[in-house]
Amino acid sequence: MKWGMVINVSKCMRCHGCVAACRIEHFLPFGVAWVKLIASETEENGVVDVTTYPVRCNQCKEASCVDVCPTEATTQREDGIVTIDSEKCIGCRYCVIACPYQNRTFLSKDRDRGYFAGHEKTRFEKMGEKLYPHQRGTTEKCNFCHEKIDFGLKNNLKPGIDRDATPACVNTCQAKALVFGDLDDPESDVSLLIKNHKAYQLNPEFGNDPSVYYIDPGIGGHDNKAPDHAQTGSHMPGQSTVEKRVRELFKSKN
Repeated sequence: MKWGMVINVSKCMRCHGCVAACRIEHFLPFGVAWVKLIASETEENGVVDVTTYPVRCNQCKEASCVDVCPTEATTQREDGIVTIDSEKCIGCRYCVIACPYQNRTFLSKDRDRGYFAGHEKTRFEKMGEKLYPHQRGTTEKCNFCHEKIDFGLKNNLKPGIDRDATPACVNTCQAKALVFGDLDDPESDVSLLIKNHKAYQLNPEFGNDPSVYYIDPGIGGHDNKAPDHAQTGSHMPGQSTVEKRVRELFKSKN
């Protein structure tokens, strides 16, 4: 089995439900996001269209991060999921540099402000320290909720079908824009979507062969290549320029 995901950007409502679900599932520290929504704009005849690209670790079949890790903290499982062993990670950040999709986060020891700086930790943070501890000075990323997948397989559940065996972001998506399943199964939902809708990978020219595919009826799908303006850098704002203009106009009037 090789796990993968298909994202239909035409269905995404930018509700940020997947971002919230990931944060809750993994008790993510303040300022850390394993799932991001990148807004992309196109303009035609004065009409601006905003397309949203939910991005996370692409679980690449040819993972650059695995190749550069000096301690073998980053490894790839037989099912294709790329994982990080925080006990082996030395915080060199080679993987952060090597990832062409910029979907890794370094947990700095110096910037742990907590959710409310100067105040007692929230109940959420205290629960996270016990249930899903994060080690400062290491790197982190999306892991396709492999704990849920492993639990499901041990209990005869099917990832992508049964909620208890499916990534939290997929379970939460109200628009059903996210689909998860086995890429090695030609009859799985993800395989059929890739085949029937000519799904594409982001920046295939990098040669990483991502396990996350996108469907967009308007652009990109016919030549199996992502549109040039579909950027995935974590440094990019999640807010479109349209939203910025509205906010600036609102501020100027108030």
